[in-house]
Amino acid sequence: MMNANLQALRAMGQSLWLDNITRELLDDGTLARWIGEYGLTGLTSNPTIFDEAIGGSDAYDAGIREKTRAGLSGEALFVELALEDLRRAAKLFEPAHDATDGVDGWVSMELSPLLADDTAGSVDAARRIHDQAACRNLFVKIPGTPAGVAAIEESIFRGVPINVTLLFSEAQYLASAEAYLRGIERRIEAGLDPVVASVASVFVSRWDKAIAKSAPEALRNGLGIAVGMQCYRAYRALLASPRWRRLEAAGARPQRLLWASTSTKDPSAPDTLYAEALAAPDTIDTLPAKTLQAFADHGKAGAPMAVDGGDAEARLRRYADAGIDVAALADRLQEEGAEAFVSSWNQLLDRIAKKAAALS
Repeated sequence: MMNANLQALRAMGQSLWLDNITRELLDDGTLARWIGEYGLTGLTSNPTIFDEAIGGSDAYDAGIREKTRAGLSGEALFVELALEDLRRAAKLFEPAHDATDGVDGWVSMELSPLLADDTAGSVDAARRIHDQAACRNLFVKIPGTPAGVAAIEESIFRGVPINVTLLFSEAQYLASAEAYLRGIERRIEAGLDPVVASVASVFVSRWDKAIAKSAPEALRNGLGIAVGMQCYRAYRALLASPRWRRLEAAGARPQRLLWASTSTKDPSAPDTLYAEALAAPDTIDTLPAKTLQAFADHGKAGAPMAVDGGDAEARLRRYADAGIDVAALADRLQEEGAEAFVSSWNQLLDRIAKKAAALS
């Protein structure tokens, strides 16, 4: 039986995805069980998740040994390891993918974060991963950096489903949405199928972690939610715009808004803080396992987020009055997020190389 607390979010029109993947979750049936119990309809991965998964167990050792003997190493070895897991997960989500005609039921694979500032390299790598995966419900993740925005447009035009990652503000979200729209418009002009799936991932809790030591007590653990409300308003406005209506009439589908980084970083704050505040129709919430289980135990869906953003602007003014430059912080968070993924990526490849050497 599906958990009632999580079902309340689903009944509101929100998809629930797992922000994690490990081979053990697949091997022991946990992911399959959570799909039934929690109503999961997708999952996401990133270099940090795979670094922890591969470093934290011996479940990948046999695969590393086998692929090393076959001549694979470095990034090529990792990509195949990751795709093995993601193909298995994607298979579990195929019923959701089929039931929603491709709107839901997706998994995601990150590009090398070393390509964050390389538009052409990102476009080529996205196509390569898409072709190598040979999986109809797999997104390739491209960061919404300035170079990434151009890569998103070109990848959408080429028919590669894209999960835009590392978005932190309304401006960054709108830039990625614009890239998606341009990619679809170009496909229509070229006589191509306008249906290319995409999601835009807005990161939430990192805002509050960034100002935890500088913000007044009354303003802690509220900035990420205020930015989320602002982004949701922009999302709904875009879907009501004449430009989108024209594309929709031509057969296109919307780029869905996804909430990322939804675990509570402050131990004094409720562990379901963001999941409750970000309950909103036509969105996706990616939840780490602990947050997912916490919401299943005691989370409350409450009222859905206001389509017009509610009092987001008033909330954000309070942060500006406290000396917090939200626009500058958004750029910094995006840069730091990209740097953190590079660090995890390098650590991951180093870990795989050492394991390969030891196992051989």
